[in-house]
Amino acid sequence: MSTSPAPSHRGLEALLTPQNSVLVLIDHQPYQFANLHSHEPTMVLNNVIGLAKAARVYKVPTLLTTVLEERGGYLVKGLQDVFPEQKPIDRTFINTWEDRRVVDAVKKTDRKKLIIAALWTEICLAMPAIQAAGEGYDVYAVTDASGGVSREAHEMAVRRMQMAGVTPITWMAVAAEWQRDWAREESATALAGVLSEHGGGSAVAFAWELQLLAGRAGKGV
Repeated sequence: MSTSPAPSHRGLEALLTPQNSVLVLIDHQPYQFANLHSHEPTMVLNNVIGLAKAARVYKVPTLLTTVLEERGGYLVKGLQDVFPEQKPIDRTFINTWEDRRVVDAVKKTDRKKLIIAALWTEICLAMPAIQAAGEGYDVYAVTDASGGVSREAHEMAVRRMQMAGVTPITWMAVAAEWQRDWAREESATALAGVLSEHGGGSAVAFAWELQLLAGRAGKGV
């Protein structure tokens, strides 16, 4: 049996754009964060908020959803604040892709590149990612804006999703594909603001580069 990637996973068409993407953020709630052990929880929180802000910059349709919020907690404030006008879809289904409200909302965007981040990776990310991939979506799992109850749980889930044709990706890689060209100055400036807040070490390096470029410009170089 061939292990080569499907044609949709190759070439320029495999890359994300603001026009072909839809983002679904699943169950970033206090209960899930409380038993998150594959990553430092504050890092996942930072990354998913950065991802959400990037989606806002590029006007990528974004869907928020929670599970049993009265028991598991409301969506974390930092994430809800990015989309204050949106009420998350609160589910009983563990598998988000079994909730018709979610599926119908994604279908209304008429976009086939589905980007997902969720807590936990092995359950609330893997289930909808695998099902949606089987239904013809090109699914991208944002691994550093997701997390599991253990490192093993997270890693096994990523392997399982890859076997189903899901593409693992990180949040800054998503943003870079959306930007694609630094000549797009309006979004580049907005993205720089997101990176400065959520880019960690990359933000420090980026700020230094901007300083060097400003210095050279001042000298007429």
